[in-house]
Amino acid sequence: MAASLINNKHLLWRAGFGPEIEQVDDLKNKNIKTILKEVFNEESFSPIVYETPDIQPIEYNDPKATAEQKREIQRVNQKQNNELNLNFLQKMTASKEQLREKMAFFWHGHFATRINNPKFNQQLLNIIRGKSLGNFKDLLFEVSRSPAMLSFLNNQQNKKDHPNENFAREVMELFTMGRGNYTEKDIREAARAFTGWGYDKEGNFNERKKLHDTGTKTFLGKTGNFTGDDILNIILEQKSTAEFITKKIYTFFVNEKPNSNRIENLSQSFYQSGYDIKKLMTEIFSSSWFYDKKNIGNRIKSPTELFVGMMRMLPMNIQNPENITVYQKLLGQMLLYPPNVAGWPNGKSWIDSSTLMLRLQIPQIWSGLRPMEYSAKDDDDMEMGMKSREALNKSFKNPNIIIDWTKVDQALTQKKAEDYLIVNSESLDMNIVNQFSDKSLKMNVINLMSTPEYQLM
Repeated sequence: MAASLINNKHLLWRAGFGPEIEQVDDLKNKNIKTILKEVFNEESFSPIVYETPDIQPIEYNDPKATAEQKREIQRVNQKQNNELNLNFLQKMTASKEQLREKMAFFWHGHFATRINNPKFNQQLLNIIRGKSLGNFKDLLFEVSRSPAMLSFLNNQQNKKDHPNENFAREVMELFTMGRGNYTEKDIREAARAFTGWGYDKEGNFNERKKLHDTGTKTFLGKTGNFTGDDILNIILEQKSTAEFITKKIYTFFVNEKPNSNRIENLSQSFYQSGYDIKKLMTEIFSSSWFYDKKNIGNRIKSPTELFVGMMRMLPMNIQNPENITVYQKLLGQMLLYPPNVAGWPNGKSWIDSSTLMLRLQIPQIWSGLRPMEYSAKDDDDMEMGMKSREALNKSFKNPNIIIDWTKVDQALTQKKAEDYLIVNSESLDMNIVNQFSDKSLKMNVINLMSTPEYQLM
């Protein structure tokens, strides 16, 4: 297979969510520079919104709210959050700004929050999408002032004489410098500087001056009457912040095994650019080492990458999109609901006994075919199959997907489908795939998407 085809697939999967059906011919015919230019394509920003109207004027925590009103608020909140979830998924699938949405997906896991308020979730989602390729300083400041983050990390309760350290700790540990680059005293002093940072119920940031500790603080070797803004600025002055962010981006977009020399060079450039995210990503995707064989087809797709990649390659009319969230839950990546403040784990954590079989049978389920039967070789295999099937049967709601197979046929006819669906198809044994095929393109595509190799990108 031509190197250009492999490189183009690699770039489209890493800088986006894989090729869409209309790009099949481009994969072979366009050079990497042209594809790279398209990846960095920018259009006018369109925010994600939920459609279900808010309930007014009772709030969930209003002491006057009846049990029935609380149930209704909860129901509406859940519906609105699900709409945000599916609209984000739709943006990833259909947007021509693939890198913007892929970066937003990355920041969604980096700046992880889990709250019930859909208005705040919507606001944060659009902050990370709007600034996903901008300046990390701007992104950090806006996220840090967002009600979703301040609520999730309890800074609304951070007051003079009663500091709450949660927000200050996570800003340093997870969002900027990483462990080992600050002390417990730095956390305490930063927490004092963030006292008074809060929000109103409309989602506006508030610096509540009466609750702010105006005393002198010493933070990372500097002393002054610091505010929250001062703390963030001092954090950004640390080269360890550029290193931490660069390493996280490298292990997400290039290879889970960090290359310390490359990360050091990239982080120096990132720091000197004043934290220009787009410049950093351009440097990564334009480097010859990004296309080294060891960096291709070595990452396990997250559930979101798996779903969106399928949706881009198979034109779908999803009759009941709300049921797509069932698969997110079963495979452990429900957008807007990360497991904790550290976000989702990556790599092999996506593949375990309860998820592997379901991942392999999603192409059959979504295509309207019955899930394949398991012929277990041993007890472990039997247990894996049973667990997955049990979870599916318990939660299964059919999304009722209609796939435009004519369009797929037109795009892939006279071509080897595996060259376009599998990032590294040289590792694939087509004899095994063909054993389960009726020679039709439809079955060939479904079977290819059901292979372990399709799980990699």
